Amino acid sequence: MDQRVITPPAQQPDIPENGSHKAAGGVRRVLGAFWSHRWFILVAVIAAAIGVWQVARILIGPAIAVDIVQRGDLVQTVVASGHVETPYRVEIGSQITGTVNEVLVEEGLTVAKGQPLIVLDSSELKAALVQAQGALAQAEARQRQMKELTLPSAKEALVQAQAVLLNAQQIYDRAAQLLSRGAQTRVAVDEAKKALDVARTQVRSAELQVFTASPGGSDAVMVETQLAQAHANLDSASSRLAYATIAAPRDGVLISRTVERGTVVQPGKALMVLAPAGETQLVIQLDERNLGLIRLGQPAVASADAYPDERMQAKVVYINPGVDITRASVEVKLGVPEPPLYLRQDMTVSVDIETARRDGTLIVPARDVHDGNTASPWVLGLRDGRAVKRPVKLGLRGQGSVEVIDGLGMGDAVVPIGSGVVTGKKIRAIRP
Repeated sequence: MDQRVITPPAQQPDIPENGSHKAAGGVRRVLGAFWSHRWFILVAVIAAAIGVWQVARILIGPAIAVDIVQRGDLVQTVVASGHVETPYRVEIGSQITGTVNEVLVEEGLTVAKGQPLIVLDSSELKAALVQAQGALAQAEARQRQMKELTLPSAKEALVQAQAVLLNAQQIYDRAAQLLSRGAQTRVAVDEAKKALDVARTQVRSAELQVFTASPGGSDAVMVETQLAQAHANLDSASSRLAYATIAAPRDGVLISRTVERGTVVQPGKALMVLAPAGETQLVIQLDERNLGLIRLGQPAVASADAYPDERMQAKVVYINPGVDITRASVEVKLGVPEPPLYLRQDMTVSVDIETARRDGTLIVPARDVHDGNTASPWVLGLRDGRAVKRPVKLGLRGQGSVEVIDGLGMGDAVVPIGSGVVTGKKIRAIRP
């Protein structure tokens, strides 16, 4: 019987782990630990960053944007608001009492001189005109009668009276001669004398008639006076009839109207207000504190609030000598040589009056100046990385900038007020 020997399998020897496998396991363990404590680590990193940032701020200071003193052109202006106005306005009213039949224009319309605006009822005025025309015709007829009939008749009567006087004188002279010779009676002479006296009286009466009917005589003067009165009455009636149509006294724009059809109007009451065409002015109320800066002839730039992007040139033409004590302001008027078409009466405007100009001067933004309206203005400058107080002397003040006469130089850095930096603080300046 065969006898087999079974040999057990040889055991595999233990193989030591590879070094790379150990390293990978270590990384996994580290990553696992990091992930399990990730929030704590993140907070620690942020805290460390903040600490570094705070240390940096302490050591080098915060970053602050500064302004640099530069040379430039500076214009000092005074700003005020006002309105558009003509140098004067015309109030249009009625010269008679009457009822309005028609109103021919609307408010805001441009009218020409002589253009009818309002028509009043004129029936009574037309009747008065007809009566005046009749009275004039009668006066003219009396004048013609004086020239064509009365005066020639008086002259003819004078000639006849003179002839009668001459005849009576001759008769009297013959009777007187005959009486001296005894050939005539006293009665006949007396009759001749009476006839002569009557003839002389008739001549004097005829002469008076001629004189009164002649130019300069009483009758002629009376007729001429009546004629002149008739002409005056006719002119008055014509004028009153013309007053029934109220016309524009000159070219312009109607800026107000207070009358309608059927209104009973009376003299002295304004029915319309006319802004005459021509010169346009801007009227502003200037703070009296700026009065010392304003001079006649100073240029200005204005804009209407309704058209803020449009600009118009103006010039100071009037400064009221008095001050409005209730508003502490002074009325100033500016002429507009070329008013734009969009300009309207009473339109609100903003005006910048140029009071002074400097070219090539040192300027600094107004936002950098402390106590700018006092006698001791100052700014925060830089010295060795720290903010230092620097007194300055200011000159002109423009829109957003001021002139520096003393205390700063070209290229100096200035810290804005709004940065929150105080004197002595270390900062890191960021120049523009």
